[in-house]
Amino acid sequence: MKDFKVEVWKKAHQLTLEVYKATRAFPRDELYGLTSQIKRSCSSIPANIAEGCGRSGDAELARFLQIAMGSASELEYHILLAHDLILLKDSAYERITTDVTAAKRMLAAFIKKLNADR
Repeated sequence: MKDFKVEVWKKAHQLTLEVYKATRAFPRDELYGLTSQIKRSCSSIPANIAEGCGRSGDAELARFLQIAMGSASELEYHILLAHDLILLKDSAYERITTDVTAAKRMLAAFIKKLNADR
């Protein structure tokens, strides 16, 4: 079992906090639609990192990191959709997109390291 508060988890956690703030201004009729999807996909990133760290072995950790990567890609689309629907301002869209890209790079590097160590 590894401590889940690794750098990529910290980045993903900060991203989740930022996304929750950004979605507060979304219309109420999106609460169970796009808002929910964005929050779910975003919070899934650090949650899967934490779960993977709680499992035994690097192979399982790598699998959960891959799931986190998929959630990050899903978040990228939802953020783009929110921006295109004019629910998310340009500045928030660019900031979140930059942070998602950084998190994905960190996840890819972590996965690559785990695979090289095996």
